Amino acid sequence: MTTRPRATVGSRLFDGVNVIVLVVLAVITILPFLYVTAGSFAGEAELASRPFFLWPHEPVLDAYRFIFATGTFVRSLMITIAVTAVGVVVKLAITTLMAYPLAHARLPGRNAILSLVVFTMVFSGGMIPTYLVVKAMGLLDSYSALVLPVAVSAFYLIVIKNFFQELPVELQEAAKIDGCSELGTFWRIVLPLSRPVLATFGLFYAVTIWNDFTSPLLYLSDPDMWTLQMFIRQVTTSTYLSSTLGIYDPTFVPPEQGVRFATIVVGTVPILLIYPFLQKHFAKGMFVGSVKG
Repeated sequence: MTTRPRATVGSRLFDGVNVIVLVVLAVITILPFLYVTAGSFAGEAELASRPFFLWPHEPVLDAYRFIFATGTFVRSLMITIAVTAVGVVVKLAITTLMAYPLAHARLPGRNAILSLVVFTMVFSGGMIPTYLVVKAMGLLDSYSALVLPVAVSAFYLIVIKNFFQELPVELQEAAKIDGCSELGTFWRIVLPLSRPVLATFGLFYAVTIWNDFTSPLLYLSDPDMWTLQMFIRQVTTSTYLSSTLGIYDPTFVPPEQGVRFATIVVGTVPILLIYPFLQKHFAKGMFVGSVKG
């Protein structure tokens, strides 16, 4: 039976300082979101008179009533959900299909390919060359432009490749002896064992696509195709709000600042709801595959 070493005064002090710092950072991080959430339920007069609060005096649903009554918001929300779902599947499929062969040392040209992958982590073509490539490929004003140009993250690819290298080789060899092809081994053996890393980087990809503002701004000129982030951008301008007030109900005047807050909350909550379902895989997936090169 092993005894746990006694904590020294210095280690206790270090742990205490760490706890205090982390609590302060957590409070600083969550307070703005709590304020925005509370402000989305407040009236215009309260928002103007109270610079900061965490609970409105008289909660109202005027802001949410307004944004859900607008067809533009509902359409942009559905577009963002669809693009995020399809984008995560496409990105994970391409990343894993590229990482799996690179995990095998016998692959011809493996080192050259990995060098090119690492090169893209240091050097980038930039916004204008990327736009010209997207235009030349005929992807402008299509949802493919939001997914394909950034379909693979070089960093995620390397981590997933390292994870594949750590999987037991005996399982893959046994599958091949039983008649599995290389693709069958990948689908039936490798992917089921890779759920933690797939869940982790699937969440990362989902957050990236959901919050992407630059790609729709550059590649989508049709307002009917705009995503939720573009809608939030429009809502932050008083011109949009003033042009839509009274269209759905001439007697209804929602709080402008409350509408902005409500849009931010609705745009943030869906991606937050995904995390609890992936939490059991998240911590493990953050560390697996990060040791070997």
